[in-house]
Amino acid sequence: MLKIEDIHVSYGKVKVLFGVDLEAKPGEILCLLGRNGAGKTTAMKAIMGLLPLSQGKILLDGREISTLPAHEVPKQRIGYVPQGRRLFAELSVAENIEMGLMACGSGAETREWVLELFPRLRERLAQQASTLSGGEQQMLATARALCLKPKVLLLDEPTEGLQPSMIELIRNVIVQMKREGLAVVLVEQRVDAVLSVADQVAFIEHGRSVETLAADELKEDPDKIHKYLGV
Repeated sequence: MLKIEDIHVSYGKVKVLFGVDLEAKPGEILCLLGRNGAGKTTAMKAIMGLLPLSQGKILLDGREISTLPAHEVPKQRIGYVPQGRRLFAELSVAENIEMGLMACGSGAETREWVLELFPRLRERLAQQASTLSGGEQQMLATARALCLKPKVLLLDEPTEGLQPSMIELIRNVIVQMKREGLAVVLVEQRVDAVLSVADQVAFIEHGRSVETLAADELKEDPDKIHKYLGV
């Protein structure tokens, strides 16, 4: 289980998170919701060690990981698909996958597993990543993260700008990862997409955790969405 306890984070002198608490359990999808600038992406970066904590801690299966340098965090089996994908644009599809495999010393069996999840990538292994469509780039970013065989998968707006068929494909992979026992943390702006896959929904407002609800409870009380998102 990934547990985030009262984390505070700044960009230089500008404080962005003022106390965020989250729990992501194996076999569940936790969705983070909040207005633009609420601190969702900052929380994801903090989990990955890309931003230091000024207070609080982050634990994985009871072990604190917030003291680790950023390059050690993926080795704890935490996969991260950042907003904007952040692929190695000049490398081929195969080389991007190889970079993911190298992080935890995964081999051919894992490579075959991710290519079965994304068969279109198998057809484009020699193609330069920058020449892929937006949807194919998202597939590759997700495949690279899954090369870690992660316990926890973090996805920051994975369906942003994608056509409906690609959104459905990414959604199906996320749900499959839940079935395989991963703890999934998903940042998503599309409320309908969140409610269709989430087990728990955590609202972040002005850099603070304000409420975590079961998705079924939120469906029965849509006023919560209006309260925190204004939609």
